[in-house]
Amino acid sequence: MKIKSADFVMSNSDVAKCPKRPLPEYAFIGRSNVGKSSLINMLTNRKSLAKTSGRPGKTQLINHFIINDSWYLVDLPGYGYARVSKSSKKKFQKFITNYFEQRKQLVLAFVLVDIRHEPQSIDLEFMEYLGINEIPFGIIFTKADKLKPKAIERQIEDYCQELLKTWEALPPYFITSSSKKIGQDEVLDFIEATNEEIEKLRKQ
Repeated sequence: MKIKSADFVMSNSDVAKCPKRPLPEYAFIGRSNVGKSSLINMLTNRKSLAKTSGRPGKTQLINHFIINDSWYLVDLPGYGYARVSKSSKKKFQKFITNYFEQRKQLVLAFVLVDIRHEPQSIDLEFMEYLGINEIPFGIIFTKADKLKPKAIERQIEDYCQELLKTWEALPPYFITSSSKKIGQDEVLDFIEATNEEIEKLRKQ
């Protein structure tokens, strides 16, 4: 898929106010500081479509971007150690769960995972939440440039083995690096193929 246009649409904390157009929607979410904004900018070939920050937890709203005027990319608040109050964190968690459970346009959630770390319980629990609520998801491993190829293989193997303890089959997964543009084509081609399949089903 070639990205011809990528434009900010809106930010809000109320799923009822999200865009009304019935377009496929892909949500990006992960622990704070996993490199989500950098990944979004890399995928869309934009330097500052999503705002990057050295301070974890900067994204605090549901952010919609329209891509090629044909699908939405959604940047969601990170979970984990964002520097916000407990009351704010509860509010974030509530509108995130509302989004996942109520947003009919959502096709798939991409859960971002830092490839340098062993499986974290917070990520595994979030994937379990998605499974319980029958929300399709894929995994995007970030920061692959920080490891050598053999180390990447070991990390992926370990992660897959951990997932297979509770899942019958593995979700689609992608290895990426924002700085090296690794995985850009793979993620975008997956989205394109999914959109084409959705369009075929719609026409039947």
